[in-house]
Amino acid sequence: MCEYCGCQSLASIDELTREHDEVVRLISRLRSAQQSGDVARMAELAREIAAVLGPHTQVEEHGLFPAMAEDFPEQIAALEAEHRRIEVVLAEAADGTTPTDPAWPDRLMDAMAMLRDHILKEQDGVFPAALAGLSTEEWEYVEATRARAGSALPRPTV
Repeated sequence: MCEYCGCQSLASIDELTREHDEVVRLISRLRSAQQSGDVARMAELAREIAAVLGPHTQVEEHGLFPAMAEDFPEQIAALEAEHRRIEVVLAEAADGTTPTDPAWPDRLMDAMAMLRDHILKEQDGVFPAALAGLSTEEWEYVEATRARAGSALPRPTV
């Protein structure tokens, strides 16, 4: 995804970007499952996406977004609202269940289209703005939030 502004040189943004990349990869698998009518596989992938987004969202909403909310209140509120809408649809497949509502696969794909757009907003807007505007103390807080939240992804090998 984004590599033009240098924000990935920060560990916090690099990890958020790696999570975005993983979610995009899972969304492509979700499309294949939808095309083959495999709702159980779609539910499985929804759980994988939710597992990646859990700590990711914590870092954004408890670390990154609060540091940016004063300068960008409407944008941050809109991003958080999108988080909630996406979480609601993903939660329908929680606990190993396969949703039986025949409209769920379409709702899931609509939520994933929103998520793709959401990722672009963050990578093309939020992350570069954070790079330009956050203080050292704010970045330290983002890092501490990541340490508490963890990550669903394995650490990259060097």
